[in-house]
Amino acid sequence: MTTNLTVIDFFCGAGGFSEGFRQQGFKILYGYDHWKPAVETFNHNFNLNCEIKNILDFKKSVEEIESLPDTDVILGSPPCVSFSSSNKSGKGDKSLGLELTEAFLRIVAIKKHKPDSILKAWFMENVVNSKRYLQTSYTFKDLGLTEWANNNRIGPNNIAINLFENSAIINSADYGSLQARKRVISGEIIKRKKLVIPQITNQQKESNLNLPLYNSLSKIRNHFPSPYDKESNDLIKDIQYPIEIQQDKITDHFYDTGIYEAEWRFSKHYKTNHPFMGKMSFPENENKPSRTITATKIANSRESIIYKSEIKRKGDGEYRLPTVREAAIIMGFPITYQFIGSENTKWRLVGNAVCASVSRAFARTVINELGTKVGKTIIVEDSPNLKGVLNLNNYNLKVLDNPPIKNKNARFRWQPVKEGNMTVTLSNYNIEKNTKADENWRTSIQYGTGKGFPIQHVGDLYYKQLESIISKIKGGHKFLKVINNGFLEKIGSSKELQEMFELQKSIGGLLEPTRLVDELGSIIQNIIIEEPNFTQINTTIFLKNTVPTRQLFALYAINKIATVANSK
Repeated sequence: MTTNLTVIDFFCGAGGFSEGFRQQGFKILYGYDHWKPAVETFNHNFNLNCEIKNILDFKKSVEEIESLPDTDVILGSPPCVSFSSSNKSGKGDKSLGLELTEAFLRIVAIKKHKPDSILKAWFMENVVNSKRYLQTSYTFKDLGLTEWANNNRIGPNNIAINLFENSAIINSADYGSLQARKRVISGEIIKRKKLVIPQITNQQKESNLNLPLYNSLSKIRNHFPSPYDKESNDLIKDIQYPIEIQQDKITDHFYDTGIYEAEWRFSKHYKTNHPFMGKMSFPENENKPSRTITATKIANSRESIIYKSEIKRKGDGEYRLPTVREAAIIMGFPITYQFIGSENTKWRLVGNAVCASVSRAFARTVINELGTKVGKTIIVEDSPNLKGVLNLNNYNLKVLDNPPIKNKNARFRWQPVKEGNMTVTLSNYNIEKNTKADENWRTSIQYGTGKGFPIQHVGDLYYKQLESIISKIKGGHKFLKVINNGFLEKIGSSKELQEMFELQKSIGGLLEPTRLVDELGSIIQNIIIEEPNFTQINTTIFLKNTVPTRQLFALYAINKIATVANSK
């Protein structure tokens, strides 16, 4: 199946956008990117000789745009980092993202409105957050094309690109992807003057649509080799494409991605006990699609994708990250697709890509709208081109003997339980004022989530005022006994707590502070409390009149930790 329709791809990256179109028979003419590994990867997989190019060059020169090849389809996925809500918690500089996006739209405007244009469709992919910063429409003047418009007898204030109602949030899981990745797709089928959204192929739960359910991560676990499998010449089927190759031809998969306990413990805490964000699965829920593959391979964050290891380890190596090949499968790349560079480079190439299942769906809409019958055959490379590819496979287990450490004077913030929309926190800095760490350990209570909610600071020795109250609560006497008989001896001095936190390990009989607070959390959760809520009567401890009883217990113990540490 071939359509003879041509494609040019801007910010092409590893080529996920183009791959979906190639799978439907489109001919990929060229890909533009400023990052060398992206261009090399694109060239490798599409058998091209593209050169490194800064897309901002097209913002400066109309002549360069006019010299680009005329194609039936233009694709573009401007870098999403500056728009992403995860970039500096959504406070990152948006100006570069806007500049790059407008450079792309400038190209589309000229190719669309030029005399005898052959452009039939264009598509742009970006993060959902980008919608907040892009205009709903752009005139030629907005895109710096006043002179070009005048020369072509077009009013400079005429709309060149209309994004209003021509943008949609697309969930890749709706199109068979193994991840629930939400992105904005903007664009247009030129003759329809609108974006045509492809019909979904999968559904989240049973409905009258009678479609297959979402694909889940278990599909990889159950139908693809483990990274810890031994070398083999067995034939392995691609779980998404009609491809079957020998196992030893599968690259970037058979290596140990086990992570240190010091890393996965932070990820677990941020996922399951984050101070102001919702609860997530740890490890990943493999009965659902994967969460979004990000461009950064990291093991200690809330966004980390972490699996339980297939081999028996406790602590270090008990959990692992996906391999590059697993991430590529989740992104919809065939197992024959190759990535050029180091492990981190490959991961970034994969994480920045467009899901091939999504781009393939939009390719089909183009064919449909042009009145061409869509074939059922998906065009993929049957065998991998391994020439010049740095294969990450080594079939060896890691020696996990160099755990990461924190920077000197690293800030600490940890809470034992999150309940009642509040937390009681141990920290080595003033959370409210966002100060630097010092050798003073603090007790604070956070009410609600996010900015603007009150923070209550509690001074040392305050726990003494709580003992008589707690002892009268069923379960309270037992709690006090556990805390004051054995637990106290595990608390180091303020300096020792800081040193252990930086080294990420407990020393002697003392507990590193994250472990100390986690042990407290376990104690609180295991105490049988018959009265789940504590209501203040003739006393003012909390800013709220009624709080979970566990938070009263947490306040007592956290304040005792801070008091003991500061007094040693």
